[in-house]
Amino acid sequence: MGKKSSQSMSYKNELINSIEPNFIFSKKPINRFRSNQTHIKQNNLDKINQINELKKLINSIQNCNLKNNSKNLILGDGNCDSPIMIIGEAPGKEEEKTNKTFQGEHGALLEKMLLAIDIKKENVYSSYAINFRPPEDRKPTSQEIKRYSVFLKEHISIIDPKIVILFGSTAMQSVISSNKRISNERGEWKEIILKNKTYSLMVTFNPSYLIRFPENKKFSWEDLKKIKQKIIDLKIQI
Repeated sequence: MGKKSSQSMSYKNELINSIEPNFIFSKKPINRFRSNQTHIKQNNLDKINQINELKKLINSIQNCNLKNNSKNLILGDGNCDSPIMIIGEAPGKEEEKTNKTFQGEHGALLEKMLLAIDIKKENVYSSYAINFRPPEDRKPTSQEIKRYSVFLKEHISIIDPKIVILFGSTAMQSVISSNKRISNERGEWKEIILKNKTYSLMVTFNPSYLIRFPENKKFSWEDLKKIKQKIIDLKIQI
């Protein structure tokens, strides 16, 4: 037995001998992260409660054609403790049917886009600028975007992410109130202050737009690489 092992055994014996004989040792390993895990669980529970309250608030909207012509309210899904929040335009037919975000062909493309920068969709939190499916999947009006932007900004504050990715012009308009062409806004980091907290934003093309205009995928790839670099710079684990 080496010198180091002998010292370790001696220290252990001294420790045991200093404790009364009737003391019962627990065989369970010491969990040095227990207090932190408890905090995380409580934080997660608080967020879930706040999300449920937000859902009730949105469901209480009166005189809304979107709500009246839609089957489900789709607020969001995924990891509510994620450091990354992604926001799309509005749910469509597949989302309304499954009650989940980003389904169908554009959902599959979104997953590929995220995987290209080593992110699994289930590890982020996903939501929409508009929480009800527009009739015939039309583009939301400016009035509708403005009305729901209040709820979206509250949603961002609840999730409290490090990075927010805005997919498409509707999400862009809802969060940063920009009426510029998305081609002029995408690819550059922006910031928004909500409740005295600053959030980093990246605007990029909506996956459904890229399906119709695949030649623009090269620009989205440039945006994704910037997001990847931001994740590295902020030392985000995801």
